[in-house]
Amino acid sequence: MSKLEINKQKKRDALLNTAFELFVSKGIQKTSISDIVEHAGVAKGTFYLYFTDKYDLRNKLISHKANQLFQAAYLSMRQEKPESFEDQVIFLCSHIIDCLEAAPSLLILISKHLSWGIFKTAIAKPDPSSEKNVYEIYTQIITESGQALKQPEIMIYMIAELISGSIYNPILYRQPVPLSEIKPYIFATVREIVRKHLA
Repeated sequence: MSKLEINKQKKRDALLNTAFELFVSKGIQKTSISDIVEHAGVAKGTFYLYFTDKYDLRNKLISHKANQLFQAAYLSMRQEKPESFEDQVIFLCSHIIDCLEAAPSLLILISKHLSWGIFKTAIAKPDPSSEKNVYEIYTQIITESGQALKQPEIMIYMIAELISGSIYNPILYRQPVPLSEIKPYIFATVREIVRKHLA
């Protein structure tokens, strides 16, 4: 990577990191582009090199964070080496849930704004700061497992919806039960989803 590309990446990262802090502390509606560029220490024109408006930035931020979560889970899985495809999916889910439990502000941002369209962008389009995107990693896991799947996109959609809908209240409010009590039910359901998609 050239010095120019490194500098561009630093500016983009500064905008993403600043936006995350401001979106979480002030909310998206109360955060202006001027707030973001001022706190990031970049010119306003620089913002428009990377994003069309703050909602485009929000979508790319969520995509960026989703990629980071999945990449961290994948790297950890490669070290632990669970054997079956089903166990690998459970490992990834567990790692991502644990990361979101440790970072409630990220959970709030993702849960409030993550739609399938944004998630699909995260899995389909490369994040410039990542070597591989979520979909490439997901495809690699399937290929390495030697497992044939029916409708793999539907499978990941169902799992993403299940997890995002099931962990918000247990993590933030311990309702209807703490996360530790609901996790076994989530994982049992994930296993059923995976088994229904095995070819």
